[in-house]
Amino acid sequence: MTMVQPTFRRATPEDVGTLAEFVHFASEGFALYLWTQIAGPERDPWQIGRERLLRGTSDMSCRTAVIAEASGKPASGVIGYPLSDKPEPASSQIPEVLLPLHELRNKAPDTWYVQALAAYPEYRGRGHGSALLAEAETLAASVGKRSLSLVVSDTNTGARKLYERCGYREAAHCKMVKEQWVHPGTNWVLLRKDLSK
Repeated sequence: MTMVQPTFRRATPEDVGTLAEFVHFASEGFALYLWTQIAGPERDPWQIGRERLLRGTSDMSCRTAVIAEASGKPASGVIGYPLSDKPEPASSQIPEVLLPLHELRNKAPDTWYVQALAAYPEYRGRGHGSALLAEAETLAASVGKRSLSLVVSDTNTGARKLYERCGYREAAHCKMVKEQWVHPGTNWVLLRKDLSK
């Protein structure tokens, strides 16, 4: 496949539909499962995802996202943000299914956290992932973060190969809580990269 150097831009509120799709891809359906639980039988789970990205009340926000374009259209994207320099206690309202992810983020204080990284299927394997991770490093450095972190499922071998090729190494893992989410994995895996190396 032809490797393409994408054009980057900051996401805007008009991108929330695209970003919701990227979050769905990156989370292997986990985000859609959560949005479905929030939506209940009366609402559209995709609308819940778009609203959350638009409001930015969660860690996922269009304000912390970068879109990579190809031929003037969104092709891939990354959402990231700086983690606090101290572990944060879990809220009593956090769903149990999210507790392992919270625990792993707490093991990566003072890092730039890559919340979601994904591309539309037709742009996969063309260098977008590596380019977006490099862009995340630039964003991290711009706010004084010297390390990056992310969480991936233990069975997502394609993503893990990309991250390891870009210098990320396993730092911890935690057993998944699935509830009714159907997924072949057993553990969430925390990966980290030190920018000083």
